[in-house]
Amino acid sequence: MDISKARILHISKYYYPFIGGTEQVAQSLVKSLADSGAEQKVICFNEDAGDGALSCRRDETVTDVIDGVEVIRCGCLFKAASQSVSSVYGKELRKLMDRFQPTLVFFHYPNPFAAHYLLKYRNRDFRLLIYWHLDITKQKVLKHFFHGQNLALIQRADRIIGATPMHVDTSAYTAFFGKKRCILPYMIDEDSLRMNDGEAASGKRIKEQYAESILAFFIGRHVAYKGLNCLIRASGELNGTNIRFLIAGDGELTDSLKEQAKGDAKIRFLGRLTDSERKAYLYAADIICLPSVTRSEGFGLALAEGMYFGHPAVTFTIPGSGVNYVNLNGVTGIECPNGDTRAYASAVRRLAEDEALRKTMGEAARKRVRELCSPAAFQSRLTELLNSL
Repeated sequence: MDISKARILHISKYYYPFIGGTEQVAQSLVKSLADSGAEQKVICFNEDAGDGALSCRRDETVTDVIDGVEVIRCGCLFKAASQSVSSVYGKELRKLMDRFQPTLVFFHYPNPFAAHYLLKYRNRDFRLLIYWHLDITKQKVLKHFFHGQNLALIQRADRIIGATPMHVDTSAYTAFFGKKRCILPYMIDEDSLRMNDGEAASGKRIKEQYAESILAFFIGRHVAYKGLNCLIRASGELNGTNIRFLIAGDGELTDSLKEQAKGDAKIRFLGRLTDSERKAYLYAADIICLPSVTRSEGFGLALAEGMYFGHPAVTFTIPGSGVNYVNLNGVTGIECPNGDTRAYASAVRRLAEDEALRKTMGEAARKRVRELCSPAAFQSRLTELLNSL
């Protein structure tokens, strides 16, 4: 396939400045194809988000330009079972299919509302690449209503992409993927993680602030699958130590988590961080904590970013998740039985008390992420994938 002449449509649930794992991957694809000569467009749902310069509102239908690429954001009426519902999505997609006439479509799964409209064009002449981020697992009953839709998507697809072998080898739909399976690990943006002098100074100040402590750092949304309740219970097992747990981010569970942690002086909630603050804390950290407990955590970009800074990670064993493909037990960090908070506390204690082990695993963590998730590695694998079409 001659990518230089391609018209590429990216179908994502949301897009920057909304920050989520899937959205970061969608933007990585767009950036990686920026110099290919291909023409690109993105369609997504709108969501309340902003970066200081750009502000988005969920109920508005607008067109922005991000990284030189047109992004069509469809206003939403409401959300049902984590799915945005829009009255204008079908019309906006139809305009793209008729006027832009994409020759290649990247579809980020799951997104059943968008899939419903995309399948109306299944007989059009375009290549379909489905990035299979995770199975629908949270909606125990509702997921069965999308079984036929999933089969139709898989049948129409030219490739089913997984970020790790677990994504495509342990899915409920693995038997239907066949030879369409391929692996494209997520990319971390090394440029965005490089620190300027001010950020480095901030990181050093944080280290000085906690000079007598070992810092265990978490960043992410405060939702159930992230397992923060387990992290707080693990902290309770470590009374009398010099370990401090710094929890960044926010979400629907923030208030209840703060209530659970009340009285534990080892835990500090940092709230939502700016990019500069995030890098400063990543620099200052000693250990990266990702206590996620379900395969809704399919990869862990925040985990990879922390490992990129040269820190060992502590994770749980999550059947079917790529987390344990990113963090190699005994090499780049320590993996604990799922939900076992005593084991998690023991792993954090072991790393806190053994500086040499932290250094060895931290160096291995950085090497692992650079080999797996660097822009160069992503670009090479993406080029190989597209050349195979």
